[in-house]
Amino acid sequence: MKRELRSGYTTGTCAAAAAKGAALMLVGQAPLSEVTIDLPAGISATFLLNGQSFSANEASCFVAKDAGDDPDITNGAEVWATVAEHHQSSERELLIEGGKGIGKVTKPGLAIPPGEWAINPVPRLMIEQAVGSVLTEFKIQSSKFKIVISIPDGDERAKKTLNARLGIIGGLSILGTTGIVRPISTKAWTDTIDAALDVAKACGCKTVILSTGRSSEIAAQKNYTIHPSPFTLSDEAYIMMGDHVAYALLSCMKRGFSRPIIACQFAKLLKIACGHENTHAAASELDLAVLLEWAETAHIPPEYLAIISHANTAREIAVATDFNKELMKLVADRATQAAAKHAPGILLQPLLCRYDGNIA
Repeated sequence: MKRELRSGYTTGTCAAAAAKGAALMLVGQAPLSEVTIDLPAGISATFLLNGQSFSANEASCFVAKDAGDDPDITNGAEVWATVAEHHQSSERELLIEGGKGIGKVTKPGLAIPPGEWAINPVPRLMIEQAVGSVLTEFKIQSSKFKIVISIPDGDERAKKTLNARLGIIGGLSILGTTGIVRPISTKAWTDTIDAALDVAKACGCKTVILSTGRSSEIAAQKNYTIHPSPFTLSDEAYIMMGDHVAYALLSCMKRGFSRPIIACQFAKLLKIACGHENTHAAASELDLAVLLEWAETAHIPPEYLAIISHANTAREIAVATDFNKELMKLVADRATQAAAKHAPGILLQPLLCRYDGNIA
């Protein structure tokens, strides 16, 4: 029997829980082992607190992030919160900052403006509500509190993300909209695609280069260094879309990128040409049968038809035909037509990458 995948919690949820725990220890002047908070998803959750310390003016603790069965780079991270009372003021005031391992935004187009800590609006609100509930419970109405969120190894973990590409420098982001991480969901990918396109638009990019993987992206960067594009292609123009081709094309359309480039290898290009919304989805045998039909209709030479009919993979066809230009153009043209069905008005420009890191 297949085991149901386990959900986890976002960095925003962990930060809010740690902040509430620190606030309770500060105002109550007593140790605390766990805390319960309300999530935007409409449920509550209880978290164990670790690393507790408190004094008359400051308290700290952390929540170890549990991402459930989602392969999240932040799984197991220690999300720390330090809450300190600054001074009396005429009204309650909460100042939220990032500490060690939290990135700062350096490019426009994200939910947070440049120069600010990468703590997104929903997590920020969750932190404010969590700490605010403690202050209300203890009837504290006129003090200024500083809340610092940190992840000690956040800088190292961030190197394995696309944060630097998005202009988030120095660490991780504090993210989350529902408070819950759904296992193996595509939302993290699609959120990153949207964010990257927003940054590209805000930075004035005229077009974007979508890539299905890092190898294809490197090949595209190399190509446009040797053969400059009519447009200036800054780092922000390169968007890692993974397998989410239909979503990425629609996202481009919404932002006015009507002539996106897709850099990919032949197997992915064939899947795009066959109309798959996600290039990870369908069986390659079906794609090869469709390719053979197209090639026959286009009167591709018999020797290439024989290669297609006997091949086990799309890569085998590309290599065995030495990336035959007529065959490659046939698939590229079909990919352009399929893209227009996913996102009407889009004129896709395929950029086919060879397996040696060059452009076909």
